[in-house]
Amino acid sequence: MSETPLKTRVPLFSAEDRENLRWFWRNYLRGKSPWLLLVLVMVVVQGLVYQQFLSLTESGLRVIFESGAVAELVRVCALVFVLFGIRALVSYLVPRFTAWISNDAIYEMRKDLIAHMMTLDLAYFENTKSGEIIHRLVTQTQQLGIFVGLSTANAVRDAVTVVIVSGYLIYKNPILFSTAIVVLPFIIWVMNTVSERIKEGQSAAEEALGAYMNGIEETVNGMRTVKITNQEPVESERLVDATRSIRDLLTRVQRTQALLMPSIDLSSAFVYVLVIGGGGYMALSPSFDVDGASIITFLLGMVMVFDPARLLAQYFAGLQSNLVLLGRIRSLYAAQPTITDASDAASGFDTAGDIVLEGVRFAYAENAPLFEGLDMVFPGGRVSAIVGPTGSGKTTILSLLSRLYDVQEGRITIGGQPIDRLAVKALRSSFSVVAQDIVIFNNSIWENIRYVRPEATDDEIWQAAENAEIAGLIRSRGGAPVGPKGAQLSGGQKQRIAIARAFLRDAPILLLDEATSALDQATEDRIKSALARLSQGRTTIVVAHRLSAVADADRIFVLEAGRLIETGRHAELLERGGLYSQLYAAQKKGYGTG
Repeated sequence: MSETPLKTRVPLFSAEDRENLRWFWRNYLRGKSPWLLLVLVMVVVQGLVYQQFLSLTESGLRVIFESGAVAELVRVCALVFVLFGIRALVSYLVPRFTAWISNDAIYEMRKDLIAHMMTLDLAYFENTKSGEIIHRLVTQTQQLGIFVGLSTANAVRDAVTVVIVSGYLIYKNPILFSTAIVVLPFIIWVMNTVSERIKEGQSAAEEALGAYMNGIEETVNGMRTVKITNQEPVESERLVDATRSIRDLLTRVQRTQALLMPSIDLSSAFVYVLVIGGGGYMALSPSFDVDGASIITFLLGMVMVFDPARLLAQYFAGLQSNLVLLGRIRSLYAAQPTITDASDAASGFDTAGDIVLEGVRFAYAENAPLFEGLDMVFPGGRVSAIVGPTGSGKTTILSLLSRLYDVQEGRITIGGQPIDRLAVKALRSSFSVVAQDIVIFNNSIWENIRYVRPEATDDEIWQAAENAEIAGLIRSRGGAPVGPKGAQLSGGQKQRIAIARAFLRDAPILLLDEATSALDQATEDRIKSALARLSQGRTTIVVAHRLSAVADADRIFVLEAGRLIETGRHAELLERGGLYSQLYAAQKKGYGTG
């Protein structure tokens, strides 16, 4: 008969939790130690106020029960009022300081996370849900900041109050206090059990929240397709299902947290019964030096201990959720960039030299290589074109040239210099890119063009806009924003912004990835002359689906499924009757019957 394995008890703080807390302390709180010490002093003052209040309460009760001196009672009442005035002042200052400390710590953490995120490779962003990144940088850090600030300050205040008041009660009646803490092991057991369940539930809830935010982003970005295809009910159901999952997970977490309060309330009731019964016996028995004022004060003190103790229990329940948040936020640092500068990386190189691919092997997925031993030479100062069916690897070559990805085998050189021995910033600064995935910001067209060179003069921006034939649109729209992701612009207008950026950047190597794919034939013909001027004297690599756009290229490379099939000029490739000729004939026929 096999034995059922015992479930391992998860500690309140795992090794990972402790390391994450040390990391947060070292990087974001230790530098604020003097301010934290000041907050601690003020919190101690709050605790001492309660202790003195108990002492004065006992004195006041004795005045009432024994001496009956009105003047003495007035003095006690005045002192109590002063004490709580001090506590009120400190209660105002503590959250002010802690809010500043926590907000500044979260600001520094976000700044570091953003800086780290900007170093990560393009592959990270293509493999990670954007909703998850947004959730960590915005929602989770904000929740953590609130917890670190107000919640932790209140917890320290409650802990100090418990310690100081308990110390006073021990001093006044150690026997009665010893009787009162018999429930402590039970409370610790409840907290450990609840903490374990909260961690499990919160981790699942955070996963669901990240997926939900990503789903919202996908739906919003694809709303045009949703509307055209009448898929509103499908998208609504998908998001509602995700919302339902989050509701159920958070309900489970909160249901578990709810176990703490009744457990502590029952424990408190048990303690109060013991104190009333035991204290009453002591007051009635001549064997103990205890009177009614002492018992009432002791009961009041126990209230002052158990009320903050309840809040402390709530804090530790919330701490488990926030430890999950802290771990998930810090996990961003687990992703490390692989495309970095070599120790001896050069900043200068011959940007006018030939660009050469030698024996290049590259794969997006480990077991499905796109390129195997690819060799290509793009002559410096000339116009080269890459054409081929969809999925043949045209755009990937541009990504490899700019080191958005690194080759797995072989090498790429510019002017004889391997690009992995060049500083990444210097390499990428040598390129002007007009890509098919154009990033447009919700700003004016003018500011969208200036994005690539913030220091550019007005005359330079106007010249770039004129060259891209978008100056007229700038004059008509003025400074009006173009909408999220350029929603108020046509595809052709977006591409002309990208072309204007290339003119403004004025880099020595020009990469055109379907640069005119969204333009009508008339506009493309007008832009061609501008692109020809832009290409003059520069190494230019054009990726195009429309073969008529590359007819004037000095060299054309024809790819199919990652293999170089043909190379030559337009006329030469047509004469050979190969793949290029077939593609050209098919396109010409298609345009003729359109």
